[in-house]
Amino acid sequence: MDIRQLELFLAVIETSSVTKAAQKMNLSPGAVSLQLQNLAAHLRTDLFVRAGKQLRPTPAALRLAEMSGKLLRDALAIESYFQNDPSADARPFNLATGPTSLIHRLPKPLRQLRKQFPNTSIQITVSATEEMVQGLLDRQFDLALISLPVDVPSLEIMPLFQEEMLVLEPSHHAVPGFRIGNITPEKLAASSFLLYPQRSNMRGLINRFFRELGISPNVLMEADDTEAIKGLVESGFGYSILPASALRKQPRFFNVYRIAGHPLTRQQALAMVKAEYPRPLTRSIAQFLQTSLKLSS
Repeated sequence: MDIRQLELFLAVIETSSVTKAAQKMNLSPGAVSLQLQNLAAHLRTDLFVRAGKQLRPTPAALRLAEMSGKLLRDALAIESYFQNDPSADARPFNLATGPTSLIHRLPKPLRQLRKQFPNTSIQITVSATEEMVQGLLDRQFDLALISLPVDVPSLEIMPLFQEEMLVLEPSHHAVPGFRIGNITPEKLAASSFLLYPQRSNMRGLINRFFRELGISPNVLMEADDTEAIKGLVESGFGYSILPASALRKQPRFFNVYRIAGHPLTRQQALAMVKAEYPRPLTRSIAQFLQTSLKLSS
């Protein structure tokens, strides 16, 4: 017994005629009759008796029609749930991102995204790149906005933009505007730092930067959260290195620097799992965000 047999059976119930059911289902009457015979044999029961030119369903057939109707509605719901039309995909969509990107990069693109896909329940998870990568591999997330480098062959990476990383120096007074000065490696070597944890790829990027400068930084504290690090710098606990997009808020109590001739940038990218049956909605949202974020960078 299969779904197609039940569809043909219900068509005969509705029309009381094999011929009319065959026309409705775009089959020959002989093909419909054969399927009905196979269904009756499989269930070991009579389904129809002839009354003149019409077929009359047996009590068993009426009960089968009741049960089949529910089964076919459930099957239709399953097909609809997993259909390949992104605009009609109503399954929850899980997007992961870091807190800095969520606060400073994503508000406008997310508003546009919700208008573009009104039928989609978009759920946001804030996490570090390392946790986002694992969440993608565990299928907890459909898409993630991460910081590179990430070397995971089972992920598809869509590069977005590069963002400058800048040095923060505590200030006793509010600093107006957003001016970027220059600082020397010697000044950094003599300073104390608040940095991301060693496990993060952002810290790996910063460590490579220090090695290129020949500096072994004095790290006083570590924190996962960019906003927390900013607050500690403003409170005078030490220097730091953070993404430029997180530093424009006014007023602020830190100066911003770069080292001339030694640019430091991070590469942002979208990541999704390489799958045999990729979800079309994931591809559509990734392309939408790729365009939106490149335009806003």
